[in-house]
Amino acid sequence: MSEHQQHGNHESEHKETKRREMSRRQFLSYTLGGASAFMAAGVVIPMLRFAVDPVLQAKGAGTLVKVVEVDKITEEPASFTFNVHQVDGWYESDPEMVAWISKDAEGNVFALSPVCKHLGCAVNWNTNAEYQNQYFCPCHGAHYTKEGKNLAIAPAPLDEYQVEIQEGFVYLGPIKPNERV
Repeated sequence: MSEHQQHGNHESEHKETKRREMSRRQFLSYTLGGASAFMAAGVVIPMLRFAVDPVLQAKGAGTLVKVVEVDKITEEPASFTFNVHQVDGWYESDPEMVAWISKDAEGNVFALSPVCKHLGCAVNWNTNAEYQNQYFCPCHGAHYTKEGKNLAIAPAPLDEYQVEIQEGFVYLGPIKPNERV
């Protein structure tokens, strides 16, 4: 082979590849786009964490609250107020709650929620002469038995609190559907 042919083959093997250069416009587009995405992430990520973090927190079992001494509970329902510590996300509060607590015929302590199942008004014990020894809702006339069974207007019985007796005191837990009726 001649030198010229070898040299020609050598040039074809090492042919320069044309580098594609980035234009100023592309450089600015990529730089501004990346900086904008970084800044947007800096704003969006804390908002997402704020919204999602409370959902991911472990939920503890319902805590019990000491309300009253067992000796003060009779078969006649009595209203007792107590405070419950609540944490809703980052907001903490201690709302005042009310329970109607009494004993049944066997001497078991139970506690009913005062919230009427019709429209959410507060019921009272034995306040209406027409409905003696019943819970009565003054808003729309719903009434319930001592155990919380709905007799008229309300679609469901009164809810009850989880009750535990410890060291001579009545402790109340979360509200649950009435299992007594």
